[in-house]
Amino acid sequence: MIIVGIDDTDTLETPGTNQLAKSIVRAIANDWRCLRIVRHQLFFDPRVPYTSKNGSASITLASRGQAEPAKLAQLCEYMMQEWFVEGSDPGLCVVETVPQDITAFGRKCQTEIVTQGMARELAAAHKVLLKGLGGTEGGVIGALAAVGLAVTGDDGRVVQHGEWPDDLSGSVSLNILHQREIDVVDMDRSTPVTAGCVDVGKHLRPNRRNGRTVLFVRQDQSTGEPAYRAMKLT
Repeated sequence: MIIVGIDDTDTLETPGTNQLAKSIVRAIANDWRCLRIVRHQLFFDPRVPYTSKNGSASITLASRGQAEPAKLAQLCEYMMQEWFVEGSDPGLCVVETVPQDITAFGRKCQTEIVTQGMARELAAAHKVLLKGLGGTEGGVIGALAAVGLAVTGDDGRVVQHGEWPDDLSGSVSLNILHQREIDVVDMDRSTPVTAGCVDVGKHLRPNRRNGRTVLFVRQDQSTGEPAYRAMKLT
């Protein structure tokens, strides 16, 4: 398994980091299987420079055979440079093993202001590939945080779950969600939902919790059928 972290790859007028993550997954599909793309919410504070809501993305991958992590890193760097737009400050992190110190750094990035220097020093100490690829290179902070948070299996909103070819929307049966190994949990009762339909909205956006992909829902009382609405959590 290998985890790629990317951050600050866009501006308000250009396609976002999540879209870049999906493009990377498509480009490497012959050699790497996508397990998930996850958006991680970092410290949301006016003192922190960010494009919209200060989220970074992690891409968790599994090799299809003899794929080489070094070549993966090179391709990610190439695509991010091709994607680069003035006004963005992209950062890239690629790692096979995530030390606890980097996970702790990721948690810190969710609650307080950190610096590029802190990120770079930590990456160097653990020999983790961390690169700034344009602008101020401030994205190295979120890129390192993303891999630290991804490895916990207990953070973020899932942008792409596995390699399903479509992004579900609207009313979806529980059977389909369960086939995709998505747990559905009633938020009010803290119990699994096993039957009925869920209105997932415009996009299916479950969360990572305790090593599982979980869609939190609330029952829709307006119908007589077992129907639910998906809740959008960070």
